[in-house]
Amino acid sequence: MDQKIAVLGAGSIGSSFGADLKDAGLDVTIIDQWPAHVEAMKANGLDITMPGLHLQVPVTAWHLCELAEHVPHFDVVFLAVKSYDTGWLARLIEPYLKEDGVFIGLQNGMNNEIISSVVGKERTIGCAVELSAEIFTPGVVKRDTTRPGTWFGIGELDGSITPRLEMVKEIMENVAKITLTENIEGAKWTKLIANTMTMGPIGLTGLKNWDAKDLPGMREMAVRLGRESMKVGAALGYKLEPVFGLSAEEFAEANDATLIKAMETLQAHTGKESVTAPIHDHIKGRKSEMNMINGLVAQKGAELGIDVTCNAAVTEIDRQINEDEIEMDPSNFGLLKSMVDSVPNRV
Repeated sequence: MDQKIAVLGAGSIGSSFGADLKDAGLDVTIIDQWPAHVEAMKANGLDITMPGLHLQVPVTAWHLCELAEHVPHFDVVFLAVKSYDTGWLARLIEPYLKEDGVFIGLQNGMNNEIISSVVGKERTIGCAVELSAEIFTPGVVKRDTTRPGTWFGIGELDGSITPRLEMVKEIMENVAKITLTENIEGAKWTKLIANTMTMGPIGLTGLKNWDAKDLPGMREMAVRLGRESMKVGAALGYKLEPVFGLSAEEFAEANDATLIKAMETLQAHTGKESVTAPIHDHIKGRKSEMNMINGLVAQKGAELGIDVTCNAAVTEIDRQINEDEIEMDPSNFGLLKSMVDSVPNRV
């Protein structure tokens, strides 16, 4: 396999992904906007610790400005950044993606339309992601999910199974278990449902996932969030798709048991010590992307006339945290419950 590969965005996901590709001997360049992290990668490579494995991998790392210096031509680009950075970084890398190249967003959220509007639908492959990791020190990543415990679902936007999809699958199998899907947008919305149930309410508290799940009323709140997200997705025409390695039978019925199963499976994959992404963002002093997850459900629900009380409340509290009006704190779950309970449950 001689493809020239770029991983654009070297946070915890991009660094984990890029290190595994390099460890497999692939021609990969890791590009990021955090100067200290790029310099650490240039000097010492990537230090990745995951359950049962420690990697110290020399890598090729570039600052964003070095794209103009090297003028590369990539066969495959993997984008691993926050949803709100999708558009401008897709535009930045597009001139360096070959005419017959392929672009894959390793992201939460529904970003394929943004990506394809920049690079073209003919160069876009969709991806649903399940990889849990964290980075706070330049060059050093703690990964919660093992390679066998990491999962990606990938698919062409038109639902076809193509040779290039098989090619991308072969690349990505160095990182995770890969599922090919004829329903990638449905798979991404299914993952978004799980994220609204977990990242949304837990991300307001500052607690580890395992601790937050036992807060009184958390499961009930998660189910209400999931019901709203499922209803909005159905109205938008998305069909639920098996994710995290769950079987099609487990997603055969869109009910509360399905939602709880998806949530519990997701939490089991990430482990007892994992902390959800919005908390990482808060600690690092940057805004979360929940406005494009719970916020997307709230926006679309409002446009469609669907009751999205719970997702709207999560989005509002997240906004207050992002704008330093309140602190991230376990008491925010009580605030969420009070905001939700003040509105009749019509879902």
